[in-house]
This record gives sequence, structure tokens and C-alpha cells, in this order.
Amino acid sequence: MPAGDAVRMDLFAGQPAFFDRQVCALVEDAEGGIRYHPHVVPASVAQDWFLALRDAIAWQSLRRPMYERVVDVPRLVASYALADPTLPPALLAAREAVATVTDRPFDSVGLNLYRDGNDSVAPHNDRLHDLVEGQPIALLSLGHARDMVIRPKPGVAGRPIRIPLAPGSVLVMSHASQSTHDHGVPKTRHPVGARISLAFRVRGARRS
Repeated sequence: MPAGDAVRMDLFAGQPAFFDRQVCALVEDAEGGIRYHPHVVPASVAQDWFLALRDAIAWQSLRRPMYERVVDVPRLVASYALADPTLPPALLAAREAVATVTDRPFDSVGLNLYRDGNDSVAPHNDRLHDLVEGQPIALLSLGHARDMVIRPKPGVAGRPIRIPLAPGSVLVMSHASQSTHDHGVPKTRHPVGARISLAFRVRGARRS
């Protein structure tokens, strides 16, 4: 992902604990835009959840067509309905943590495991026809921090933003922001450990 022109936001590095729960507004819109909530989950708890999910989830390796050939998706994935009686306890606890910053009627969670710096997700927006209108997406990060790049779509004002998503942080993206901005996690050559992203969404009866 070319992001050399992105504004990098190293939030609250070395700042007093007072700022640990400070919310950072990255994008503004009528539905709340994109907000970054650092340190929603204590580091030790986030690490426990990371280890539990890394080892317990039946991760899938997908392939998809791209550029006239079929390629491996550069990360492992999984998904659950939050009403699933087999939902791992760490996911239920993560949902409760996310509710402290956005208490929406989330009914599903998608998981991505980035094994190292070679794993990534290309710039994209969530598919709006899969989501209930007006409801946000909340991303809880576990494991090692990875940068996310948020960039305005063509014709939308603003500069790209590159922000490190720290373990235990929550990024909340409005439904409306999916029409104005793309987001992605670029590959990196820097040594980096594994990361799990939990994406909470409201799909409603559309995925019954």
C-alpha cells in the first residue's frame, strides 16, 4: 500500500496515564466518523485473549481470484455469530469490552490473524449491503501493534492517515465512513509479531 504521503499518528507515546483513554477523532461524519480508543483493554488481558484465540480458533486459509489468477489471502480468518453457543469465552469478553466505547447491537465478529509482517489486507471498505445501515464496525486489536492506513476515496477531501493499532485498542468506523474512506493493513519489512483483529459488526437478518 503506497502511503508515503500519509500523516502518521503515533498517539500518546510517552504521555502520562491521564491520556490513556483519550479518544482520537480521525475522520468526521454525521454518524460519528472514525474514532480511535487506545487502551480499552489492559495489556495483560489483551495478551491473554490473544493467546487463547490464537490457539483455540479453527483458522482458515482462503484463496481468491486476483489479477487473472488465484492467490492466497495473506492472513488467516474466522468468523462467529455472537449468539453461537460455542463462542469462545475470550470473544464474549471482548464484546463486553467493546461495549464500553460503543454499545451497539453487534451480532457477528470476524477474526483476522496476521502471522507476521508479510500478512496484510489491501485497501478496502466493508461491503455495505452486508451491514445494517447506520451501525458502525468496531475493531479490537490483540497481539503486536500493526499500522492501519485510512485514506479518502477519490474526490473526498483529506489526507491518508497511518495509525498504529495498539493491543487492547478499539477503532470504531461509522457505516457512512465506508462510503468515503478505505482502510487497510499494509505489509511491513520491520520485524513484527502476530496480531489478531476482531471486527464486530451488525449484520441483522441479512445473515440469518
